[in-house]
Amino acid sequence: MTWKIQAITGEFTGQEINIDRDMLVGRHQDADVLLQSAEVSRKHAALLLKEQALWVQDLNSSNGTFVNDLKIEDESQLQDGDIVQFASFKFSVFAPTSVVEVVEQETVQEAVDMSQPAEAVAPSETEAEKSAAQHMNEQGMPSLTERDSNVQLSRDGMPQNVTVPKPAPIPAGVDISQVTPEPAPVPVEQPVSRVEEERTEQKNASLGLITIIVLVILAILAWVMFK
Repeated sequence: MTWKIQAITGEFTGQEINIDRDMLVGRHQDADVLLQSAEVSRKHAALLLKEQALWVQDLNSSNGTFVNDLKIEDESQLQDGDIVQFASFKFSVFAPTSVVEVVEQETVQEAVDMSQPAEAVAPSETEAEKSAAQHMNEQGMPSLTERDSNVQLSRDGMPQNVTVPKPAPIPAGVDISQVTPEPAPVPVEQPVSRVEEERTEQKNASLGLITIIVLVILAILAWVMFK
């Protein structure tokens, strides 16, 4: 199951769009959600999938991106039933069935836990110790009391005369030097999403524009000085 958005205004009313990856929203021809309107920026916003959650990010659009009629500055997480708006285009958000079920189960479980008394939620420490001691005795192991009586403690509370078990012997005919070490993990280069590429292009364009402005100012100053 995937996230979905459904248009509730404009000419796309009723149309559903599946969000199964990071998607660009705008009137640019390469946009995944193409809204051909002058009020929509060419690269207006981005829909991002982070684990099982859906986020919307505004890309410095002219007329803004809204969630439930509130304008967002950077990005905001979307919930089932939210209304996301790009300029005047509104879409209703539908979460996958699995995500809705998990949220409902967690809410029910929290309500049950709060209604139960503390003693009924978990056994006391004494009962847990008795159960563990009984299980050890059934397996023929000494009880906690018997083992404690055989261990002497120093003045600092550290156990004394405790025998450290010897490591298992190496089988005959096994050459340790011939054991092949596990190969080191190979780092995998993460693919760059389209949203990151768009950010890089915007930064490069801004830098180029600033450079041109500086050159023009320097040229004017030089012309005034040497006139």
